Amino acid sequence: MSKLSEGLGELGALVVDDNGHMRTLLAAVLKAFGIKDIRMAANATEAENELKRALPDFAIVDYLMPPDDGIEFVKRIRQGGEEMRYLPVVLVTSYAERECVVRARDAGVTEFLVKPITPKGVFRRIEEIVLRPRPFIKCETYFGPDRRRRADPNFKGPFRRADDTGAESEDSDVFEI
Repeated sequence: MSKLSEGLGELGALVVDDNGHMRTLLAAVLKAFGIKDIRMAANATEAENELKRALPDFAIVDYLMPPDDGIEFVKRIRQGGEEMRYLPVVLVTSYAERECVVRARDAGVTEFLVKPITPKGVFRRIEEIVLRPRPFIKCETYFGPDRRRRADPNFKGPFRRADDTGAESEDSDVFEI
């Protein structure tokens, strides 16, 4: 673990999972990191009520939880109030298929964690949120964290953001988002 673990005590977390054992496990891992403000919800409705009470620094959300799944919950967060829509969300799931990852990414999930979880895996996702937060993008069809994790030096366009390499050329396909 890094020096980040010394400063986690100030963070607040919301754990959303329909499985009580998983909620307890995730809360125990977060407590072991020193996080004291941990709230829990068994479904999206309870989670939304928790978010109305007070906004945590991040949420850990299960992919499948009746009646709504974690993806639909994230979509509602991203369409929510100005503060709520920027909430970092770690999606926890047993499904690691590309389709699931793409669906989560396109819904605005910040980080993705595949079960079985490990403390190291949870810590790395929190580390990404805290130490390397991605800017949020707003366009007609998407609001959420920038889906690009890194700049690809071999990418030749089309360039879509003003900060893209080569975007300043008049021939590029640049538009503001």
